[in-house]
Amino acid sequence: MTQTHSGFPLPIGPSPFTPTQYAVCLGGVVWREALRFLHQRERFVSALVRPLVWLFIFAAGFRSVLGVSIIPPYDTYVLYEVYITPGLMAMIQLFNGMQSSLSMVYDREMGNMRTLLVSPFPRWFLLGAKLFAGVAVSILQVFAYLLIAYFWEIEPPTKWGYLTVLPALALSGLMLGALGMLLSSVIKQLENFAGVMNFVIFPMFFASSALYPLWRVKESGLALYYACSINPFTHAVELIRFAFYGQVAWDSLGAVLAYTTLFLVVAIRAYDPAKGMLTRKGG
Repeated sequence: MTQTHSGFPLPIGPSPFTPTQYAVCLGGVVWREALRFLHQRERFVSALVRPLVWLFIFAAGFRSVLGVSIIPPYDTYVLYEVYITPGLMAMIQLFNGMQSSLSMVYDREMGNMRTLLVSPFPRWFLLGAKLFAGVAVSILQVFAYLLIAYFWEIEPPTKWGYLTVLPALALSGLMLGALGMLLSSVIKQLENFAGVMNFVIFPMFFASSALYPLWRVKESGLALYYACSINPFTHAVELIRFAFYGQVAWDSLGAVLAYTTLFLVVAIRAYDPAKGMLTRKGG
């Protein structure tokens, strides 16, 4: 049984597609994002420059000012460079999520998003496939950063840390990518995106545990401490920090899962690529 929408029949009932067809569609979306990433080498370089500047310049200046006490998951005092590494890993994913959402705004402006979403596959699957592709790219960027940091003796206590951190990177990447997708669904013009990002990226990054532990924030004021405690980026950082040391931050895991579900559900419901086009045409 079908119903029509704008002259096109829409199937009602079970999905007519097989798992193989879903896999082919997912592979096509991921391959498209991979080609875009390969053709935008400056995106890869810029993703590494930001955390490396913090690691080699800011960390050297703040090392003597921001001492870090023995807090979980650390069982001894650590250098400031070691402490901020999980935050810089999450920062790579934050910027990648925002850049992926910027590409979605660009595709919608150019009409490419319509080509993707007129596919008979469910819209939630297409958006999820694009999100998955962005997360895969961000994980590659994070491990490129870790490769450079390794030569400065910044590494997990055991080599298993590189493996145990993978699920944390996947979950945090999904959450931050879903947040970027949500923002792209409400931003109608490409030129407005950069300004909005400045009100999202920098408050999320600085009001978190990426650069300093929350107990230091609490000493300066409870209001800021509570704001940092509910910040999704804080929980992404702590999830990565504990996973890098082979441990699980259960509170952060629950928070990341909850925020991911919220952002993704709202983004899928709000993302209507035809709305902006109809508005420009007076529809």
